[in-house]
Amino acid sequence: MSNTKAKILSVSRDLFNEKGFSNVTIRMIALKLNMSSGNLNYHFKKREDILETLYFEMVENFDNRVKELGTREISLQTIKEDVVESLNRMFENRFFWTDLYYLVRLNEKIRNHFLNVYRKRFNGYKYLFEDLKGKGVLRNFEFEKESDFLIERMLGYSNTWLYNSFIYEVQINKDYIESISENLLGMLYPYLTDLGRSQYNILFPDFSE
Repeated sequence: MSNTKAKILSVSRDLFNEKGFSNVTIRMIALKLNMSSGNLNYHFKKREDILETLYFEMVENFDNRVKELGTREISLQTIKEDVVESLNRMFENRFFWTDLYYLVRLNEKIRNHFLNVYRKRFNGYKYLFEDLKGKGVLRNFEFEKESDFLIERMLGYSNTWLYNSFIYEVQINKDYIESISENLLGMLYPYLTDLGRSQYNILFPDFSE
C-alpha cells in the first residue's frame, strides 16, 4: 500500500471515530490531508471504498485467529490475551461498532463477510469450549443448547460493548478494556470447574470478591 493511501485511511479513521461515518465527506477528508478531492478520488473513488478497506484491515486479525484454532495452545490466559487484543482493535475502529446496524446494511460485501464471520466466531467458541472441557477447565453443559445460549450472549456483548460505552460516556482506557474482558469472560465463570475457577481468579483476582 502506498504512503498516500495509508495516510488517507489513517485520517479517515480518525474523522469517522470523531464524527461518525455518515457525517464525514470525501471533501472533509481531503481538506484534513491538504489535498484536492480529485486527488483523493484517484486512490478511493468513494467514501464507501475507504470504509470497506478499513473494515477488512480491522477484521484481518479476527479472521487469522479463527484460522489458527487447533494450531496453538489454548488456555484462559491465551483467551484473555486474544480478547484484550480484539477489544483494543475494536476501539481503534470504534466508528464501525457504534453504528454497526447502519454500516452492515450500507455495504453488501461487509454485510456478507460479517455474517460469515459471526458463524465462524460461533464455531470458534464451540471449539474453545471443547478444548477447555478436555483440559478439565470447563464442565460439561447440562443440556444441548446451553453452550449455544452462552455463545450468543458472549457474541452479543462483544458486538455492543462499545455502543453502550458511548451512550453512557465512559472513558475508555486500559483499565476499562480490562474490565470489559473480565465482564465478557466472566460469563464463563458459572461453567468453570474448580480448576477453571482457580485459573480464572489468577487472571481476574477481584472478580469473586
